[in-house]
Amino acid sequence: MHVQEWLDTVPAAAVYAVVALVIGLESLGIPLPGEIILVSAALLSSQHGGIDPLVLGVCASAGAVIGDSIGYAIGRKGGRPLLAWLGGKFPKHFSEGHVATAERSFQKWGMWAVFFGRFVALLRIFAGPLAGVLRMPYWKFLIANVLGGILWAGGTTAVIYYVGVVAESWLKRFSWLGLVLAVAIGIASMLIVKRKAGKVQPEPEPEPEPATAGE
Repeated sequence: MHVQEWLDTVPAAAVYAVVALVIGLESLGIPLPGEIILVSAALLSSQHGGIDPLVLGVCASAGAVIGDSIGYAIGRKGGRPLLAWLGGKFPKHFSEGHVATAERSFQKWGMWAVFFGRFVALLRIFAGPLAGVLRMPYWKFLIANVLGGILWAGGTTAVIYYVGVVAESWLKRFSWLGLVLAVAIGIASMLIVKRKAGKVQPEPEPEPEPATAGE
């Protein structure tokens, strides 16, 4: 079952809770499809009157900020042994190469890595724990975390919601036009094919002339 179809079977309050929980767990360092859940829920809100996109955006933002903050605290306490443990549990996401890449990004960009990391799937998982491991000052982390979380979660919700509303309205308004256009294209295609088929038909061979006497 697709994510959006599953979300459509649960109450609105459960949708808010699932979005906040999945994004929060992803932000604290557990590889989960937070972005897929958010996009699916935002698209559903454009088609489902019971799901408020504003509440959805707030829940998603809260999950992102709180999850990142918990990840920061865990990383600060666990240190590098934590990254080694995560590498053993999730080798696909926390391999030495991925950790080294994320660490170079943090060393080069500092708090901007936390901010822009919210928009990159791999860094979204690393941001909180790695910032704690590297002992980034919490006030810097918090500013980047709050701004990035709100912009990513709230912005994604708003964009997907309005795209869904516009697309649904357009399809309803022009559905009859699409039907007429499809029929016209079908008839035109049939006539073109019939015409071309007539052109390539072999011409009848001429009948032999009757032999004259004496030949």
